[in-house]
Amino acid sequence: MAARPRIKDVAEYAGVSPKTVSNVINNFEHVSERTRAAVQEAIEALGYRVNLAGRQLRQGRTGMITLAVPELDVAYFAELAKHVMAEADRRGHTVLLHQTGAVRERELAALHGFDAQFSDGVILSPLSLQPHDLAVRDRRLPVVLLGERSAEGGTDHVGIDNVRAAREATEHLLSRGRRRIAVVGGALHGRQGTDRLRTDGCREALEAAGLPFEPGLVVRVDAYHWQDGARAAVALMERAPRPDALLCLNDHLALGALRALHELGRSVPGELDVVGFDDIEASCFSVPTLTTVAPDKQEIARAAVARLLARIDAPDTAPPGDHVAGHRLIVRESSGG
Repeated sequence: MAARPRIKDVAEYAGVSPKTVSNVINNFEHVSERTRAAVQEAIEALGYRVNLAGRQLRQGRTGMITLAVPELDVAYFAELAKHVMAEADRRGHTVLLHQTGAVRERELAALHGFDAQFSDGVILSPLSLQPHDLAVRDRRLPVVLLGERSAEGGTDHVGIDNVRAAREATEHLLSRGRRRIAVVGGALHGRQGTDRLRTDGCREALEAAGLPFEPGLVVRVDAYHWQDGARAAVALMERAPRPDALLCLNDHLALGALRALHELGRSVPGELDVVGFDDIEASCFSVPTLTTVAPDKQEIARAAVARLLARIDAPDTAPPGDHVAGHRLIVRESSGG
């Protein structure tokens, strides 16, 4: 088996010094185009590959980052993880994947670097952390938060505008003539999490249309799984008067609700409309197909990885901030599309 080519071999092939080869590999400016072309030709001819592991060890880094999410069996997090891993790989890094179960102790462990000896930084999607947890965290570990948490605690954050997204989804339902819109998975009180923000977006759209916001149509759930959406739909159909639309705060809830409504003999979108959040792949294959708010998962992953790597390379170069990723409403059959 032939030995792996080294920088020295590339330098001899190109007729330059090893230092010049290193300058080309690291894209330094002060290299002539002729020399750069000769080195690139040598790299291709010899099949030379940069030894990322060696470079990272010399810099005191592992080349690995951690992605900590609540549940991998919730499709949104699995699909997001795929994009994060692809973006990290494109930038020469490996992702360690951790599931926190939305348990505060596990989220705290991730926030404080439970595997810091293996990882250079953490991308964390928290559900149970409190503002105080962020305020007192160890600043030596680069962290980027995903989801509902803002940068109030001095931590970079990437997410969508949840209030605006829910408002747009509600406006779509109102344009269809729906007036009694239930929020499945919503919240009226407590911290400003995704459930509160999306409930607020629905409230804003109703009030702007001159319609009352009915707290009784905000349905709390134990979790954001299929069965929770099904149970909520059954409970809502037992009420009088019934809602004429369900705004479900993720697609798992919405798809569970669709199944329950089918079993109850309720017509969607005849008697009522159903809208979800996240645009998971399954939403294209339900019957009817699901109208949903689609966060730009690729942009979220790209921004989170870029911010984390920037923090790893230069921890104090810029103040922490929010990156608001895009979203769009995809209208499908469950609301007349």
